[in-house]
Amino acid sequence: MAIERTLSIIKPDATRRNLTGRINAKFEEAGLRIIAQKRIHLTLAQAQKFYEVHRERPFFGELTTFMASGPVVVQVLEGEAAITRNREVMGATNPANAAAGTIRKEFALSVGENSVHGSDAPETAAVEIAYFFSGLELVG
Repeated sequence: MAIERTLSIIKPDATRRNLTGRINAKFEEAGLRIIAQKRIHLTLAQAQKFYEVHRERPFFGELTTFMASGPVVVQVLEGEAAITRNREVMGATNPANAAAGTIRKEFALSVGENSVHGSDAPETAAVEIAYFFSGLELVG
């Protein structure tokens, strides 16, 4: 399998409840390495730019307001099939449909406040990682 990198965001609902360490432990237990990480507070404009692909969707305003509502932890995960593995560890977007043991099943409050974001494809991961990190910050 190929070594990949993917963006992970621990969202405001999870940072507010001090779940960063517990969530990161799940990534690491799944064989993913955290090669870059920082805690930031997005402005509404930054959240809107990041989620621009969803601008026409009805949830765009709620999503971007939520993502700017408190600190987030942005990080780059690396490992074999990191994108797929991260998505498996996160679980389904709707926590009611998420498998037992996944981040969203254990920690999400709702579909909107679902604790984590992860890239969905290699191309998306590259763009999302570059949005938050310079090459110098990726320490593999």
